[in-house]
Amino acid sequence: MIGNLLTIVGGYLYATFCEWWLHKYILHGLGKNKNSYFSFHWHHHHKECRRNGGKDTSYTQMLKHPIMRRELTSLGAILILHAPIYYLSPLFYATLVVCAARYYYIHMRSHVDVEWAKAKAPHHWEHHMGKDQDANWGVTTDFWDRLLHTRKKYIKK
Repeated sequence: MIGNLLTIVGGYLYATFCEWWLHKYILHGLGKNKNSYFSFHWHHHHKECRRNGGKDTSYTQMLKHPIMRRELTSLGAILILHAPIYYLSPLFYATLVVCAARYYYIHMRSHVDVEWAKAKAPHHWEHHMGKDQDANWGVTTDFWDRLLHTRKKYIKK
């Protein structure tokens, strides 16, 4: 019982750290180069959000929009790359799958319903709308941003 709980917590921590790291170093690091496969993140997603107060209309088109297909394809590729973990720990892998689905839901909802984002994921709204778009790397949680001192607050409560 306690072993299963530790496995789930470990999977969650691993998944949210990967989310933080990939966002910071891949989507922003490599993504700022217009010739990069990941340039959609900086050159489309961030631009669209800044222009529309946090909204990204790509999310209302779902799979019809190439940006959404790229995001979902990337999540699928990450899960496929991690598939061998299933044979070591099905529970750890299941946690990664749930975290990927949770990531997509929170990211999509944040850019469709801005008021929800401000209330439930203020760290992500601040990533897009704050003074510094190179901060607040976590989408589903600001745990790693707080731990690694990359969290910048702009919303006053």
